[in-house]
Amino acid sequence: MFDSVGWGEILVLIIAGLFILGPERLPEAASWLARSVRKARDFATGAREQLREEMGPEFDQLRKPLEDLRGLRNLDPKRVVAQHLFDGDSDPLGLNSFKNELNGAAATNGATPTIQPQTPIPQPEPLKPGERPPVDPDAT
Repeated sequence: MFDSVGWGEILVLIIAGLFILGPERLPEAASWLARSVRKARDFATGAREQLREEMGPEFDQLRKPLEDLRGLRNLDPKRVVAQHLFDGDSDPLGLNSFKNELNGAAATNGATPTIQPQTPIPQPEPLKPGERPPVDPDAT
């Protein structure tokens, strides 16, 4: 019931009620408010039960779209777009197989495994004695 009202706001309302109504009328006003809320809740429950009795099984068919709409409150657009783009693929980038390779290559001494590339990277030839390293004028 108090989804949008926090405890701080309730405390402010109680203090304001204490100043406005005074300490002698505040308990009476609080009990009246509690009775009114209880009565409104009973009316809503009674109306729902009466509607369920009159409509029968059609009531559940009416409630299903309403429950679906209530579920849209927690809609996460990023999740919906990702799910639509990847068609429910839980691993669209193939990261699970990468993790499995890491777990399979775990070292026995507790050291972190290093990943070896599939194709060797060509190494540049070492410089000859007295040879100057190449300079890239755009990089300097």
